[in-house]
Amino acid sequence: MATPKNVLCIRLSALGDVAMTIPVLRTVAATYPELTLTVVSKKFVAPLFDEVPNSVFLEADVYGKHKGITGLLSLASEAKSLGIDAVADLHNVLRSNVITSALGIQGITTARLDKGRSEKRRLLTANGKPIQPLKSMQQRYAAVFQQLGLPISLEDHVFPKKKALTPALHQMIGQHTKKCIGIAPFAAHQGKMYPLERMEAVIASISEARQYQVFLFGGGAKEGAHLSAWAKRYPNVTNVAGMLAFSEELKLISNLDLMVAMDSGNGHLAALYGVPTLTLWGVTHPYLGFRPFQQPNEHQLVSNRDKYPLIPTSVYGNKVPKGYEKVMESIPVELVIKKIKELA
Repeated sequence: MATPKNVLCIRLSALGDVAMTIPVLRTVAATYPELTLTVVSKKFVAPLFDEVPNSVFLEADVYGKHKGITGLLSLASEAKSLGIDAVADLHNVLRSNVITSALGIQGITTARLDKGRSEKRRLLTANGKPIQPLKSMQQRYAAVFQQLGLPISLEDHVFPKKKALTPALHQMIGQHTKKCIGIAPFAAHQGKMYPLERMEAVIASISEARQYQVFLFGGGAKEGAHLSAWAKRYPNVTNVAGMLAFSEELKLISNLDLMVAMDSGNGHLAALYGVPTLTLWGVTHPYLGFRPFQQPNEHQLVSNRDKYPLIPTSVYGNKVPKGYEKVMESIPVELVIKKIKELA
């Protein structure tokens, strides 16, 4: 098999999963500087790829012109017109399979992500027995490139420098010598969210310490209302939800001293820049492979498996067995505060 010169990299959603491809793509680009990476994903995530050398972004408008089988076949044609000679399907879902298969039929070399479903199923049915960490998603993404004859070592990954702050961000942060802490209290599923009253207690304590500047991250009107209320209630706390374009949000995140997040996208975004990331886990578990990139076990606060032996109950946190609605209350507020002060 000839070494590819232009690889189509497919990862259509969600934000955290797209973010987890970035360290892999950075390493591929650094290892093979002659290679072009044509990345296809949703328009919103395009700024993530700004620092991936030799990358070309191709928008997937899956609810518009690329909707349905016909639209996906059109997207495959667009990719082919850009000169791609291999496909790395980093998603392995129906949409990406349509694109990959269409190009494969035309003689283009393809490789698909192995999601490790059987291994994950064993963790989900461990029922309190000891569990071992599975491959990280970055390792699984790297394996796709190895199939294409492009092996890499993630140990060679180099983090980018902090992004330069715009004047508006400088004004938002202000002039101070405080440690900057990001807090992202929301997640796609309730089973992955630290109770809001407990997170408010964490914020109140950190605010009272006065040596930290806290930035609250989130999305959506309901989330923004919560964050705005906290920002008004406590000094040294700023709500940035809905205030910044995604590219500006990334600049701010890259300059944080610590990010506190759930098993969700913001933790992965911070990890892209080597920012220490404290992650709180509910009905999911870091051993499933979704721990933020190069963040040690000590940065993971996991709900009590002795009390809730079915953890992890699902890969994505969408399954909460009866009696497991309050698993994250097993993570004490005092422990979260202690870890923040240790890591920031």
